[in-house]
Amino acid sequence: MVIDSHQHFWIFDEQRDSWITPEMEEIRKNFLPADLEPVLKANGVDGCVAVQADQSNQETEFLLQLAESNDFVKGVVGWIDLRADHLYDRLEVCSQFEKLKGFRHVVQGEPDGFLEQPDFIKGVRQLTAFNFTYDILVYPTQLEASYIFAKQLPNVRFVLDHIAKPYIKKGEIEGWAKDIRKLAELPNVSCKVSGMVTEADWYNWKNEDFNPYLDIIFEAFGANRILFGSDWPVCLVAAEYGAMKDILSTYVAKLSKDEQKKIWGDNAVKFYSLD
Repeated sequence: MVIDSHQHFWIFDEQRDSWITPEMEEIRKNFLPADLEPVLKANGVDGCVAVQADQSNQETEFLLQLAESNDFVKGVVGWIDLRADHLYDRLEVCSQFEKLKGFRHVVQGEPDGFLEQPDFIKGVRQLTAFNFTYDILVYPTQLEASYIFAKQLPNVRFVLDHIAKPYIKKGEIEGWAKDIRKLAELPNVSCKVSGMVTEADWYNWKNEDFNPYLDIIFEAFGANRILFGSDWPVCLVAAEYGAMKDILSTYVAKLSKDEQKKIWGDNAVKFYSLD
């Protein structure tokens, strides 16, 4: 199977979704399974994982409802307050939902030191009791803290979203590359090749712009720990689904068929325990 390991759904709300700025006019509207399904079919993608875009329990419920009524939505990465009292009990309730695979917190929007908080670390550690995963969403400046954080939690299955959003438009790579290699030393951390086009020049990027970054990711994580993700519909501000997917298709053409199969779907199925 080909699995898109990272996409979003929302009913657009200007106040709640304030991160979708006016310059992102293309995505200031509703995006639901009926919009995505024909796009996936046209691009040879068999299923997807819906990831939270809002930090609320209602968001998790919304995504689960969509997943239950759409077979191609294979899994959900929701949100839960990982610092809450009685978190274990809440996770136990969550574990009853078969398509709920893990959780994410928008750490990129948090102040420095967020990943050092003992209550957050304690909360993420409890995910292992129910086989839940954790998606790491950070900027390059937070990669070092992510390494320290993940190293304390060797039993948690982590995946880094959007290759940590390097500054592709500026061509900056050295500091990011050093920290990516360090994070990849941890065997329990995987990486999603997703969200790259939005970090490039939206209107003038070309496939070759991404090669130096992909070289680092593939060298550091290897074919067994890399997942394909679209970041649809966010990617639409810079590229249609097919053009975005072609970046990775072109890059992995040099790899073996077995390696390509892992990257396009097998790794996602294994990481998120998808059916």
